[in-house]
Amino acid sequence: MKFPRGVKIKGGELPNFPGVYLMKNAAGKVIYVGKASSLKRRVSSYFQRPQDARIAQMVSEIRHIDYIQKPTAIEALILEANLIKYYFPPYNIKDKDNKSFLYLVITKEDFPKPLLVRGSDLGDDARKKYKAVFGPYTSPRSLRAALDLIRKAFPWSVCEPGQKRACFYHHLKLCPGVCIGAISKKDYGKIIRDLIKFFEGKKDDILKQYKKDMKVAAKEKRFEEAAALRNKIFFLEHIQDIAILKREDDDVDKIREGETSIMIFGRVEGYDISNISGTSSVASMVVFENGAPAKAEYRKFRIKSVVGSNDVASIRETLMRRFRRQTPSNSPFARGRNWRHPDLILIDGGWPQVNAATQVIRELELGIPVVGLAKGPSRKKDELICDPNNLEICAVCEKHKNLLVALRDEAHRFAIKYHRELRGRGMQGRPPPCEGGVRGGLSPYRRRDIP
Repeated sequence: MKFPRGVKIKGGELPNFPGVYLMKNAAGKVIYVGKASSLKRRVSSYFQRPQDARIAQMVSEIRHIDYIQKPTAIEALILEANLIKYYFPPYNIKDKDNKSFLYLVITKEDFPKPLLVRGSDLGDDARKKYKAVFGPYTSPRSLRAALDLIRKAFPWSVCEPGQKRACFYHHLKLCPGVCIGAISKKDYGKIIRDLIKFFEGKKDDILKQYKKDMKVAAKEKRFEEAAALRNKIFFLEHIQDIAILKREDDDVDKIREGETSIMIFGRVEGYDISNISGTSSVASMVVFENGAPAKAEYRKFRIKSVVGSNDVASIRETLMRRFRRQTPSNSPFARGRNWRHPDLILIDGGWPQVNAATQVIRELELGIPVVGLAKGPSRKKDELICDPNNLEICAVCEKHKNLLVALRDEAHRFAIKYHRELRGRGMQGRPPPCEGGVRGGLSPYRRRDIP
C-alpha cells in the first residue's frame, strides 16, 4: 500500500515477516513500539481503518516508521518489551497506568522460578528482590503462550524439592525433577541462566553454546546428553510460534479497541456455589467461548474442606483446585480435556467472593482478571463488581454485561442441577458422584482420578 505523504518507511517497504515496528514523530522520537507476525499487515492497518481518538492522534504524528525483523514471533514479543522498557514511548503508556502491565520475573532462591507479576505488585525494589525482571508486556495472552512454548527447550520447575512423587510436568518433560531431586542446583541454574538469556534476546548466543557443548559431549561419548542438546538446537532453530501473535493480526480492528475488547469473547469461566443450609455444598464452572456456551468444558466440584455455608471459602477452594491441576491441552493425559487458562473469571457474588477469587489468582501468579455479578440490596439489580483500578476491563464488562449475566445464570443453573443430583443420591443411599472436576457430559459415577 501507499502510505500518506510525509511518512517514510525504512527501506521504502515493510516485509511480510515477524518483527517489531517503531513509530517516530517529526523530531525522530519513538512514540510507539509494536509487535506483529506480519509487519506489513499490522503497520498498514493503522492507515487503512478508522481508529479511536487516541490512535488517530498518534497516526497524525507519525513521520517515520522503522522496524526490526525477527525470525520468530516469540522473539518479536521479547524485543517489543525490551524496546518499550528502553524508549518508554508515550503512546504505549498513555491512558494506561504502568501498574496494569505484566512482567516476567525470575525468583531468587535455590531453584528459581519464572513468575508473572502485575506492575502493581512488582514493588520499587524489584531489581533487588528478583534475579531478573522482564517487561512490560502489553499482551498477557501472548506472553503466556510464549512461556508454554519455550518451556520445551528450557524446562523449569514450579514445585518444591523433597516431594515423594514426581510432579505432573516432570512426566511431560517440562520439569527437570526438582520435586524428586532428579537435578542438582548447579544444573538447574544453567537452565535458568539460558532462560534469562533467551528473554534478553540472546538466542544466537545460546545456540552457539549448545552446538559447542553437543560436539564435546559426542566426542566424549556422552551420547544421551548430545542427543538432548541436538533436540534443543533443532527446536530453537525451528520454533513454530506464529499462533502467539496470529490472533492479534487476524483481529486488528478489535485490537485497536484494546486487548480487553477481545477478552470478553475469548474464554470466560463462570463460577457459582450451591448448598442448602450449608449441606451438600457444590461449585460449578461453566465456560463461554466466543460468546457462546462450551458445554464440553463445564466442570463440577464437590466442596471438601468447608464446613457449613461459606461461599467465600468455597470459592477459594474451587479455584485452588481448578488451577492447581492445570492440564496442558497437548498433554497425552488430557483425554480430550482442555484446561487452558481463561481470559476472564466471573464470580456469582459480591465483593467478598470476588476478593477471595482475586487473592487465589494473585497467590498462583496467574494475572487473570476477576469480576463479579451481585444481585444488589433489592435482589433485583445485577451489579457489576469490578476492580476500579482497571477501568478498561470495567468498561468492556459493562458494555457486554448481558453476556456476563447469561454466563452467571448458566453457572447458577449448572450448580443447582448438580446440587440436586448430589442430595437425591444421598437420600437414596447411592454413592456420591465423583468429585473435583467432573465434566458436564460424563456420568457422575465414572471415577476421574484427578488430584
